Amino acid sequence: MANDFFFSAHYIELCLAEGVTRFFLCIGIQAKRKNVTDNIILIGFMGVGKGRAARALAAGTGRFAIDTDDLIESFLKTKIRTFFAEHGEPAFRQVEQQAANWVEQQVQGTIISSGGGFFMVDNLPRLGRIVYLHSSLKGILATLKQHPDADRKIKKRPLLQDKAKAKELFATRLPLYRQAAEVEINVEGRKTSEVAAEIKDWLTKEGVVL
Repeated sequence: MANDFFFSAHYIELCLAEGVTRFFLCIGIQAKRKNVTDNIILIGFMGVGKGRAARALAAGTGRFAIDTDDLIESFLKTKIRTFFAEHGEPAFRQVEQQAANWVEQQVQGTIISSGGGFFMVDNLPRLGRIVYLHSSLKGILATLKQHPDADRKIKKRPLLQDKAKAKELFATRLPLYRQAAEVEINVEGRKTSEVAAEIKDWLTKEGVVL
């Protein structure tokens, strides 16, 4: 059911195949179908489960969901890890900002899962309601290793390749995530459905139309 509301990389590629104008049109129309104004932005460290939570929340609310990394890969026509290796992190952050600018201009009423560093875009507060998904780094790595496709899951995240650097990065970003977010949801050791339900409860209390 979640796939009914999630813009997969394949769907985005189909839009791109018809040209940039058509891409903006088919994604933008889908995102604006719901008569709501607030996006819901899920931020947090890489691998914490933002995409899973977005799909579960979409299935439970009838909203659509998009993922910023899928959006970027479809635009670049290459994997993020490849772009990262060839052009470096600063260039990738510029592309993330371009994606954030497009979201601000084109997307409404949508659940948006984001990459681990996406929270650093300068227009984040204007994109929607910001929810930080929290887990310890140990919990994140344990969850990734339990995945049937664990090697691919870890390989596709360039900044997780060096565990010592990942630990340092996590410690640096943690207070920044908390500063950027309106609410923090603990996901460690919890089912995705429980996480989605807690986000939905918070949104309801905030008066967000679902």
